[in-house]
Amino acid sequence: MSIVDKKTFNEEIFSNIRKLIIDYKLIGERNLIAVALSGGKDSVLTLYALSQLKDDEDFIDFDLVAILVNEGIKNYRNYGIESAKKITKKLGVEYIEKSFKGEFGYTLDDIHSYFKSACIPCGVFRRNILNKTAHDIGADKIATGHNMDDEIQSYLMTFSRADILKFSKFGPISDKIHPKLVPRIKPLWEISEKNVGMWAIINEIDIHLGECPYSNFSLRGKTKTFLNNVESAHPGVKKDIMASFKEIFDVEPTNATPKDCNRCGEPSSSNICMSCKIKDFIEENKVS
Repeated sequence: MSIVDKKTFNEEIFSNIRKLIIDYKLIGERNLIAVALSGGKDSVLTLYALSQLKDDEDFIDFDLVAILVNEGIKNYRNYGIESAKKITKKLGVEYIEKSFKGEFGYTLDDIHSYFKSACIPCGVFRRNILNKTAHDIGADKIATGHNMDDEIQSYLMTFSRADILKFSKFGPISDKIHPKLVPRIKPLWEISEKNVGMWAIINEIDIHLGECPYSNFSLRGKTKTFLNNVESAHPGVKKDIMASFKEIFDVEPTNATPKDCNRCGEPSSSNICMSCKIKDFIEENKVS
């Protein structure tokens, strides 16, 4: 087993992130970038990398803010919040915290039993809160901690569902298709989850290492396990899959333009957005 040189490893990680940002023009001059922070390794590396670039006099001028969404998962989210607060204070980045309870009136623990997977309401509500908060503060982009493994998992999940339109959403940056919809960037798009974890360990970063208690019941959790098993048997297969997707899926962006939800006014592909539909579903089940 080879010994990892900390300095060389860090330089490689941050150099790869910087190159991706430059190659795909993820950040523009004087952009305000809102980092979707959870306190976990991926979002923390994203914040560290962007903070380093922000302080680099040779890089373009931009600003940073961190947004954390508290889903309300007992004995889990509180650890991430603690880490996020420490890290933003250390890096001197403004910290904004929102919650399911504050925005919708209930926690994920309150409502998870109404759904086949807790990831259904969680994903919809998190995206809603992140986008609304980023738009309200005038952010130009939302930076997420999606790494290479996450992207491959999403590709395979979308492929298995034959959801062809979603292929146009993949890649390190999304287009601005609605005035209220803040584009998303993925600075870790080409960084493996293994290397993100190694970065956190060798640099002794104070992160939340716990897995979401609901993740094992999701299709993503099962897809992640499958890919990790294949990678163990055939090292390098994840990079090969990523390279194949880059070559094969050159999908034109969808022409569908989001409208405003008739209920809340947030961007939606239909007259009523998914957040409002899920809230209706929850209220119906609470009554019954």
